[in-house]
Amino acid sequence: MKRQRSEESRTGQRVALFIAGIGLFWILVTALGAQYGWSQRTRALFDLVALAGFGAGLWMTYKLWRARQNDKD
Repeated sequence: MKRQRSEESRTGQRVALFIAGIGLFWILVTALGAQYGWSQRTRALFDLVALAGFGAGLWMTYKLWRARQNDKD
């Protein structure tokens, strides 16, 4: 039981780091786009990439939550 909780904790930490990494990526790309005068199309592309990353993080969080709900039974 303790080993299983440890695995769930590590998975939760990976998801949190993934979401934080996407956030940092988005901030960095936004700053670079402003600094170098990238076109609005290029900035929008990176915004969509970041949005997809946040969606993936939300999906991973949901899967982790469902796994914990299944373990309760």
